Amino acid sequence: MGGLRDVVRQELVARQLDEQIAGRFPVGRRLRVLDVGIGQGTQALRLARLGHQVTGVEQDPVMIAAVREALDREPQGIRERVRLVQGDGRDTGVHFLPGSFDLVLCHGVLMYVEEPDPLVAGLARMLAPGGLLSLLVRNGDGLAMRPGLAGDWAGALAAFDTTAYTNRLGLNVRADRLAELTATLAGIAAPLHAWYGVRVFTDLAADDAARPADLETLLAVEERAGRTDPYRGVAALLHLCGVRG
Repeated sequence: MGGLRDVVRQELVARQLDEQIAGRFPVGRRLRVLDVGIGQGTQALRLARLGHQVTGVEQDPVMIAAVREALDREPQGIRERVRLVQGDGRDTGVHFLPGSFDLVLCHGVLMYVEEPDPLVAGLARMLAPGGLLSLLVRNGDGLAMRPGLAGDWAGALAAFDTTAYTNRLGLNVRADRLAELTATLAGIAAPLHAWYGVRVFTDLAADDAARPADLETLLAVEERAGRTDPYRGVAALLHLCGVRG
């Protein structure tokens, strides 16, 4: 993992995913997992270590290479449970049959997609009945928090009326609002089952911020805030879980 911000993100999402999986599937069941936008493979590798069969889709060849490098350090049994497909997440219908997966992840992808609804609908079609769709998105209802806490008052004021923002890489991207994604999920027969906030207090941490000595306490605070109103509503990220009807 990287710096503190990534540690918080990955650990909280892992705990939330485990909670949802435990609540939906029998203990010990090996799931068919699709990770669209696998990135460096943090969640995919974790799920493979737990015994699940994981297919990762990634467009960026640099990310594909990073996942392959990470896989090379894993035991053979885990390597055999991970399949990588280089391609666009919007083309899942080209690579897979509908209903082929029990769990579909799409984390940190929608902010780069101008029109997310077709992508989300395609992901839902990949789910078997009762399957779980996990989306991690930038929170469009909390965009004023980062500039406001940093003292950028003009930026905070402008953020109230938009879902567009510039990320830490300097890219112009977009956020999603909870109400709109809830409506989207209902419309594609994968209604929202649970949602969490991610990074309520640590979003302003520097990219290279080290893990503090009291990391477990920090994570406990972030986890509690991510499940508690009104805190979760202003988190930097939202983790939404929909269930295929």
